[in-house]
Amino acid sequence: MPVILDFHLGTLTLSGGPEELPPEVVRWLTRDPRTGNCRARACDYAALYLALRNSGLEFTDRARAFAPLELGDPGLTLRPHQQRALAAWEAAGFRGVAAMPTGSGKTILAVAAIARLRRPTLVLVPTIDLLTQWTQVLERFFRCPIGMLGGGSHEITPLTVSTYDSALLNMEFIGNRFAFLVADECHHLPGAETRLAAAMSLAPYRLGLSATPELPEDRAEVLKDLIGPTVIEVAIAELEGSSLSPYRIVTLRVPLDPQEEALYRRHREVYTAFLRRHQLSFASGGDWGRFLQLCARSAEGRQVMRSFLEQRRIARGGRAKLRTVWELANRHLGERMLIFTADNATAYELGRLFFWPVLTHHTKAAERKEFLDRFRSGEYPVLVTSKVLNEGVDVPAAAVGVILSGSGSVREHVQRLGRILRPSPGKEQAVLYELISADTSEENVSRRRRNHAAYRRRRHA
Repeated sequence: MPVILDFHLGTLTLSGGPEELPPEVVRWLTRDPRTGNCRARACDYAALYLALRNSGLEFTDRARAFAPLELGDPGLTLRPHQQRALAAWEAAGFRGVAAMPTGSGKTILAVAAIARLRRPTLVLVPTIDLLTQWTQVLERFFRCPIGMLGGGSHEITPLTVSTYDSALLNMEFIGNRFAFLVADECHHLPGAETRLAAAMSLAPYRLGLSATPELPEDRAEVLKDLIGPTVIEVAIAELEGSSLSPYRIVTLRVPLDPQEEALYRRHREVYTAFLRRHQLSFASGGDWGRFLQLCARSAEGRQVMRSFLEQRRIARGGRAKLRTVWELANRHLGERMLIFTADNATAYELGRLFFWPVLTHHTKAAERKEFLDRFRSGEYPVLVTSKVLNEGVDVPAAAVGVILSGSGSVREHVQRLGRILRPSPGKEQAVLYELISADTSEENVSRRRRNHAAYRRRRHA
């Protein structure tokens, strides 16, 4: 009796065959006490299939439900770094992560990979904006219907784009229908739940895309397991002046106004005294949970939390910073400028003060499209955003970026830099301004988030 390989609710099952299976097959299997059959992760399909074939066992593959596709030629001309990335991915067995800067053409690399494989493909994306964006790109290049999962859509075709969340909900039913899995912004994939979307797919071919794939060691191992190793890393400096615009970075230390400085010092002392008294340190991030617990347990703790939030608010959006933003906008009249904030409140404050359009996660899709279209045409020379433009959204070419405030995340900082590096006619050089409230906690935040080659090689003003 031959071994039968099946796909069942996001897993592989193995039934039939001899009582004792070869070790090279057994290593991928777990005995299911409910059925007596053996199970394996769907993502181990390629390895299990090869083990079965090499073992000499007679087996029937009923797991996969895909076949080669007839796809039109997308007519691509790849740039040298894209050609190298495609070749490196192929040499790694059509599995792996391509780490390439924002604006370097990661989507085009994926289109070339789909054209190379000509197999049913599922593209995973983190946001609704990217869902729409990828669908439009694939329709343009392959001139065929593209399926969508997410944002109210539930159409599945041989080329389908899905949000990570929707894929997780549907993969137990569709995980055997795609031979190629593309994970955009793949640094999201190792999340405790999102990783299941890749684990429940039996796609033997996999490509991860990210401008910033750096992860903690445990999550990096998950990404390697589910997608493959990093097969190419393309630095911003390598593409500067060719595929990406030349750039410079200017860090401006802005003193707080006297009244704000006094208020900042008062609230800062309340907060830091509490940390000292309870011997808390955030150097490794381990004490943050304990700090929150202590703040919630007493009236004093709740006052400490209010002081913590107030001193952070002052440092992030002091009046001198707002004046400096206005000065920069006037200095760069005629150039398109993106202004990034750490929170929605500061973004809306800028909008109210200077009558600038503001994009946050509250902005409706139609309004967001209108703002981006008007920014692209130059009708809106300035666009303010909190975090929604950090990644994913295809932002029109801008020459100037201003980081009014942000987190200490290196990923966030590199993504924001990438938003102004897209080359455009007449654009000679991009400039990124980082505004720091002098002699505040923002000094340390700035040092942490600039720990990347794209920043270390630049002399800061």
